[in-house]
Amino acid sequence: MGRPRAPGVAAAISEYEQRAAHYWPFEAIEVREEPAKSGSPDLIRDREGERLLKAVPAGAHLVACEPEGRGWDSLSFAKWLQQERERASDVAFVIGGALGLSANVVKAARTQLSLAPWTLPHEMARLVLSEQIYRAGTIGRGEPYNK
Repeated sequence: MGRPRAPGVAAAISEYEQRAAHYWPFEAIEVREEPAKSGSPDLIRDREGERLLKAVPAGAHLVACEPEGRGWDSLSFAKWLQQERERASDVAFVIGGALGLSANVVKAARTQLSLAPWTLPHEMARLVLSEQIYRAGTIGRGEPYNK
């Protein structure tokens, strides 16, 4: 949800997304955030959720990045991601905006993933996720990055 605003964080996200693209078919789709003054938190989440769901490729395994989701270590995540790719399944990870994901997005997701036990700003969540997708690629190829 949205574009990274902090230049240093944006550069780090770009770096890891480019690295991840060496291992996986990878596309980052940025969806416009709803202005904070456009309504109640539920309305904002719902509007953002509609935009997120429209951006998900048809048939993709939808993963909602949610604090209550399943927490994996890097090796388990890498194994799971590789299994999904072997099924020729696209995987679409969604990260909500400042107010989180709408109930409709969470309900539509086949998997809920917790990126950390802490609440992360969506820019940092994207950085953590892109680094872990890259790391999963290095694990899958037995490269030394994971050490």
